[in-house]
Amino acid sequence: MSTSTIAFDIEVAGFPWDDVDEITRGYLLERERDPARREAVPERTALYPGLGKVIAIGMWLVEEQRGMILLEGDATPEASWERVPDSKIFRGDERALLQRFWELVDPSNHRIRLVSYNGRSYDGPILTIRSAQLGVQPTRQLVPYRYDISDHCDLFDVLGFQGTVRDRYSLDYWCRRFDVESPKGSIDGSQVARAYRSGRIDDIGEYCLRDVRATAQLYSRLAESMLPLFKGG
Repeated sequence: MSTSTIAFDIEVAGFPWDDVDEITRGYLLERERDPARREAVPERTALYPGLGKVIAIGMWLVEEQRGMILLEGDATPEASWERVPDSKIFRGDERALLQRFWELVDPSNHRIRLVSYNGRSYDGPILTIRSAQLGVQPTRQLVPYRYDISDHCDLFDVLGFQGTVRDRYSLDYWCRRFDVESPKGSIDGSQVARAYRSGRIDDIGEYCLRDVRATAQLYSRLAESMLPLFKGG
């Protein structure tokens, strides 16, 4: 069976702090010993599992060099998206986005290797937990055995040599090191919540899809050099 390679990335809108119950708010604040980090907690709910909704899922077919953005909005048929060349857009509510994602990565239909940047620590767990909260059935384990990259190749782990390198760097940093077009654009990850509150959902979708395209291109640069050094590469 042939294998397809799909890079993926998500954007999450954290729940408003006032909508989080009092006990959870107190628990999250108590966990942070540093005053500056504690002060930032109300604006960082998207980072906590179960305290945000998935508003965008970017996917990029590495071999075919084309992408798709699953983006929050009124349900519309899948269509071409002019904002990012060689891409399509699928709109729907959060439940529809999650269902479509699990359909596209379902390994029972086709052998698929997933690629991400920090997807084992963030995107995979968030997608799985949020799906469970909404009663959506996942079709695969997004956080498989860490030391075998055949099923899910997390480039954050690869470039950190699976935990042996202390310093970690951003996707933008590594893209610049390997002559991959930087995904930096009109917004970045720290501005997603503000952009969402302003109704800039298409800007968020474009940012997400450019990010995942860069991840796919970085993967291609490493495919014949570094990746074979790792189990499953």
